[in-house]
This record gives sequence, structure tokens and C-alpha cells, in this order.
Amino acid sequence: MQTSVPGLQMADSVASGLFPEVLGGHMGQVLTTLIIALVLVFLRRGILSIVDRRVEDRTLRYKWSKGSAYASFLVGVLLVLQVWLRAIQSVGTFLGLVSAGLAIALKDLVADLAGWIFILWRHPFDLGDRIQIGEHAGDVVDIRIFAITLMEIGNWVGADQSTGRMIHVPNAMVFTQPLANYTAGFPFLWNEVPVLITFESDWRRAKALMQEIVDELAMHTSEEAEQHLRHAAKRFLIHYTKLTPVVYTSVQDSGVLLTARYLTVPRQRRGTAQAIWERILDAFQAAEDIDLAYPTQRLYLNPLEGKPGARAPWPPLSPESDAS
Repeated sequence: MQTSVPGLQMADSVASGLFPEVLGGHMGQVLTTLIIALVLVFLRRGILSIVDRRVEDRTLRYKWSKGSAYASFLVGVLLVLQVWLRAIQSVGTFLGLVSAGLAIALKDLVADLAGWIFILWRHPFDLGDRIQIGEHAGDVVDIRIFAITLMEIGNWVGADQSTGRMIHVPNAMVFTQPLANYTAGFPFLWNEVPVLITFESDWRRAKALMQEIVDELAMHTSEEAEQHLRHAAKRFLIHYTKLTPVVYTSVQDSGVLLTARYLTVPRQRRGTAQAIWERILDAFQAAEDIDLAYPTQRLYLNPLEGKPGARAPWPPLSPESDAS
């Protein structure tokens, strides 16, 4: 005599009705899916071969490659869904459980996919832009579904020049990390060249020489920046009242600090700083009353070097003379 448990009977009936649908023969759908994939692959390759023959611009060819990949993927998904729609409807409960488990297990990939959609929709950066996201900075050389690829700048290399390394950054970082774009909107950066001269130098003449140098080397950039600023002001609330180069004066422990501030293109920051430094070194070497300063120690005798009204008595008064 056999006894039956209602719960076990229900589980057996669900399994017997469900798994044959999932694991049973769907050879027609499988073959149709393979045919769709092959047709889309060959069609994309044919389009890219025509583009390679007729388009010489590498950026445009890259965009064709990426656009055709996304388009073929989307069309393929839609066609395959149509093929498998009946099977999907018959195993809806099973696929629902599987998709819920995958959503939990692959939450990072889902976030990366959402980040890719955000990048395509909002355009916080584009191919070729120089950006910094979190602690990673570089030029955007590739944008994919799950990650962007940067040609790294900085790190052990100075002045934002390339290191030669490729960094793959997950797209989800656009939601969790600060994003800085060097080139979009207003494609110029403020750069500064600090020059320290001694207190004994003629700082006014040094400042005039530096102003003349930065005006000569950076004034044309300021003129271009004014044109870009008018366009950028239509999208962003930018308040720049002065775009021309300027030299600021301040005092440090070892001398007078003259800081040249000027606009430059992000990828030319090191080159412009080098040109300004070389001109400054030549000009200061030819000037007899200007010396560069560096950290030193000196003995300052106020009775001999101080201003007449601020000098201490010399020789110093002895305690006996003070008491008398």
C-alpha cells in the first residue's frame, strides 16, 4: 500500500510539466537563432568593409564600428525574442525566477549597463575627451556596454601627459564617483607658473618681464577662449570677467613669489609651461638686479641692516646701564 503526500504530488506535476518545456526539443528555434546571428554578423562585416574603403577618418570609422555593433545587437535581440516568444510564455515562471536570481548575482553588470545608457543619453563625455573619474584620469579611447577605456595620464608622469597604460573603468562609476571633463563645454584650463625671487631683487621689473612673456605666448589663447566662452555661457552659468594672462604677487619665507596665470589647451599644458619658463630664465639671467630664490638660512643683524627708525641700539646696552 502506497501513501501519497499532496505537496509532493504538486511538485512532481510542476516539474513534469515545466522541465520538458525548458529542456525539450526546440531545434527549430535554435537553428533560426543561429541563422539570425550569422546573417547579422556577415551584414555588419559587409557594412564595415564598405566604410573602411570609403572613409579615411579614424574617428568616423570607429563610430561606424560601434554603431553597427549596437544596432546589430539590438536587432538580433528583438528577432530572437520573436522566435522564442512562445517558449518564453510557456516557461514564464521559470524564467522569472532565473532572471531574479541573475539580477541579484549580476547587479554590478546591470549597474554598468545603466551607466552605459546614461553616457549615451546625457553625454557627460564623448570619445576623445580628457576626463577624470574618481582617481583615474585619461583620454577616452573606447566606450563599451560595461566599461569605458582611458589612455591614462598623470600618475608617475608629470603635467597630465600620457603614461601609455590603458585603464578600463566600469560604467557604473559615473553614478558613484565625481566626473571631471577637461575639454567639454569650455575647452581651456587655467595654468600657473610660480617663480620665486629674492627679497633683494627688483620685483617690479621681474613682474613686468613675466607679464610681457605670458602676454606674448598666451594672449592668442585668451582670444580663442573668449569665443568659446560665449558658446559655453549658453549651456553653463560661467562668470569669467578676465581671460587675459596675469601675474600675481605674494610673499613667501624665502622671497617674493610671482605667479603667472594663463589659459591653455589641456593637452598643451606642459609645453606652454616649458616655453614660459625658458623665456623667464633667459630674461632673469640677463637682468643684473633679479635673482631666483631658494630655501636658505641667513643671519639678519637688525642694528646694521634694519631701517634707521627700527634699528636696535648698537652696541647693545648692558644690564648695568639699564639699571642706572
